[in-house]
Amino acid sequence: MDFTTPGGFIVAIAFILVGQALEGGHAGSLVQLTALLIVGGGTLGAVIVANPASVLKVSIQMFALAMRSHRDDSAEIAKLLLELATIARKDGVLALEAKMASVTDPFMKRAIGMVVDGVDRNIARDVLEAQAHHDFLHDQAGAKVWEAAGGFAPTVGILGAVLGLIHVMENLSDPSKLGGGIATAFVATIYGVGLANLVFLPIATKAKIKLGWQKDRKAMITEAVLGIQEGLSISALTEKITAYGGKVEGKESH
Repeated sequence: MDFTTPGGFIVAIAFILVGQALEGGHAGSLVQLTALLIVGGGTLGAVIVANPASVLKVSIQMFALAMRSHRDDSAEIAKLLLELATIARKDGVLALEAKMASVTDPFMKRAIGMVVDGVDRNIARDVLEAQAHHDFLHDQAGAKVWEAAGGFAPTVGILGAVLGLIHVMENLSDPSKLGGGIATAFVATIYGVGLANLVFLPIATKAKIKLGWQKDRKAMITEAVLGIQEGLSISALTEKITAYGGKVEGKESH
């Protein structure tokens, strides 16, 4: 798990509650089931209307991505790529077919397969870059669902506050309840703004950052495999890999 994600939630909520206590308030005044139902349900409904079912499924994966710890395997990838380059320079690119079984990354396996099959370098580049771009846009659409939720939630919170005020206005005959009723009404606004800025938008931001890392990783694999096909020297290939953030033993990445 990426502990910065739940840790950030905890830090934000803790400081808000501490500030509330310092102002003389108490946490119980912020707990309103009705306001939560209005904001949560209204935002969920808006998100469902705005996105196809397939994108909503991806948004769940993006939440998992934001919560999951990022495993930096660039050193392992770089080592494997340089091993493949050594084999190709010694025995030819067809010798890479014997190493295909040891390649677990689907994108790299496809890239090496195209080289082994003798696919033209320009066509291979176009195909690999198109796949990387498609994968990025596909997943980014799921991240944008959380971004959209961050836009809807504050407005739905205002809607909840207005509904609460309407209820207060309907009970003006009892002035003793006005203060509490108005306070309760504005809890919906707090929920809307809080969920947007403490949950939805941060999740979208973190998911997008990690998707960027994935895209860069595929770009590194593409350039390295095409370099193997081109017959680049190990030193030149190492420079390509480190330029994309790959970690090569004895070579500092940029």
